[in-house]
Amino acid sequence: MHLRRWGRTHPGHWIMGILGFLLPLATAGMGMASTAGAEGPRPPTGGVASLPPAAFQLQQNTRSAVLMDAASGRVLWAKNPDQRQPIASVTKIMTMVLALEALRDGTVSPNDPVVASEYAKSMGGTQIWLEVGESRPFQELLTAVAVGSANDAAVALAEHLAGSEEAFVQKMNERAKQLGLTDTLYGNPTGLPSESVGKLGVPQYSSALDVARLSRYALTLPGFRDLVSTYEYTVRPEGLRQPVLYNFNTLLRRLPGVDGIKTGFTNEAGYCISVSALRDGLRLIAVVLGAPTRAERDTAVAALLNWGYRTFTAQRLVSKDTPWGDLPVWRGNPEKVAVVVGQDLSVTVPRGTKIEFETEATVNQRLTAPVQAGQQVGKLTVHSGGEVVGEVPLVAKQPVRSASFWEMVGRGMRITLQGLYPPRTPRSRTTMVRF
Repeated sequence: MHLRRWGRTHPGHWIMGILGFLLPLATAGMGMASTAGAEGPRPPTGGVASLPPAAFQLQQNTRSAVLMDAASGRVLWAKNPDQRQPIASVTKIMTMVLALEALRDGTVSPNDPVVASEYAKSMGGTQIWLEVGESRPFQELLTAVAVGSANDAAVALAEHLAGSEEAFVQKMNERAKQLGLTDTLYGNPTGLPSESVGKLGVPQYSSALDVARLSRYALTLPGFRDLVSTYEYTVRPEGLRQPVLYNFNTLLRRLPGVDGIKTGFTNEAGYCISVSALRDGLRLIAVVLGAPTRAERDTAVAALLNWGYRTFTAQRLVSKDTPWGDLPVWRGNPEKVAVVVGQDLSVTVPRGTKIEFETEATVNQRLTAPVQAGQQVGKLTVHSGGEVVGEVPLVAKQPVRSASFWEMVGRGMRITLQGLYPPRTPRSRTTMVRF
């Protein structure tokens, strides 16, 4: 294994990689029973493993399911992953995504007042009982969607962000295409059945694989994990009406490592859920759609996650703050900056598996002061067998200020004097070295 650096060489710096992506595993249990008329549990492409027979039995009463490695997006196990079906309030993951992107991009702020319309008030199902003309902060309504799955809050956010529900749904479907969700079509921001709500009157559906992909992206957005991991939240804390919302995802308090994401239920969709969990540095996403009961849904998710954590592990390739080297800083004081790895990099592998990796770095060769601590100055890319398996930023370890005019003058004089009076070169001599 060796280290290559783009644009420069720096002897003495290297990072050892001994991890790998998932290896093909033997498939098993293909003769187990499945839902009548549906495709049975199968390993998706990439040679991934099937669940053991006991877990197959837990999955047979669900329409579809997916277990995904959040770090790489690789599917570890799937049943009917591309089957299109209604997903109930799991739809609200996209509603939250658009709201959080607006916050991230600065088009709205957490305290912006959102005024409820008569249409928002008319939503059925779970709600926070908004009144027509009532104004609530954007962040409060967003939290009500995440924790209490409030339909009136979801429509109020949609109208605030896009002007109308129709325009917001158009944005939902455009974002789905951009994110590569090929088996998804939204009809409203709530997930309520199209025939009972929504002005578009179009069918709406998604798939377990698309829900997992969207969940993986959502987890990267600032604030998303805090929202979906909140178990209890009080709306209108300053008023007389103070509904207390409790998260419908009871696995937050029942299953180790679970910190999200969203549940849903309608008669049409059955019991649905997308769950994220983190144990020992490994984050998994489990999606179950179309379970006949809440208990069977939660049991199926627990089986997926427990099998995943028994079978796979996250192995650290690069650690945050690992030294990389130094970079010169033009007009900087000091004249160079120490560069370190900006974040941890782990790769999900079957337990007991190790594969060698090669790392390659690219850095900014014209770094100019001032430089902030933590500022990205390059990236470290990890390869295995010609495939990119991970990438982390290289960042400045400490700040570098701009040199003053007189400091630059003194620096110029020093360089000039060194050119006029180079240091003496010692006479060559031979030294015996014993090894």
